[in-house]
Amino acid sequence: MSFYESLLEQTSSERDYLLGAPIIRQAMSGQVSLPSYVAFLTEAYHHVKHTVPLLMACGARLPERLEWLREAIAEYIEEEYGHQEWILNDIRACGSDADAVRGSTPQLATELMVSYVYDRIARHNPVSFFGMVTVLEGTSIALATQVAGVIQDKLQLPN
Repeated sequence: MSFYESLLEQTSSERDYLLGAPIIRQAMSGQVSLPSYVAFLTEAYHHVKHTVPLLMACGARLPERLEWLREAIAEYIEEEYGHQEWILNDIRACGSDADAVRGSTPQLATELMVSYVYDRIARHNPVSFFGMVTVLEGTSIALATQVAGVIQDKLQLPN
């Protein structure tokens, strides 16, 4: 079984849990409000702003025998760099104050999720970071196009 297949197998219940989140169900059914969507984007910002630092921390902790993975992480960093700014742009498109979001404090659940991953990288296994990536990135990619259209139509947001 490949590393990716193992990640998918070991994170299936977490991916299902995320798909069952109220904001996801509401968005898919077109029942999302602008304040709840902005709240979702706010927490997404507070999580995504850590993606590149987490990738850097993961790469720094890898042993030399995993140099091939460090190279892949460097490419991933290039791909992910600045994505938190995209979220702030979406917050602006919703008519909300992106600068206030940038200076705000995340909800406890978001803070704990990010802190947990930093801890796993530093004290346990740096590759454990990819479990969270698989759940969040894999789920968001699977839903992005479908849910984005529903939210845009329902809330009459620009492209």
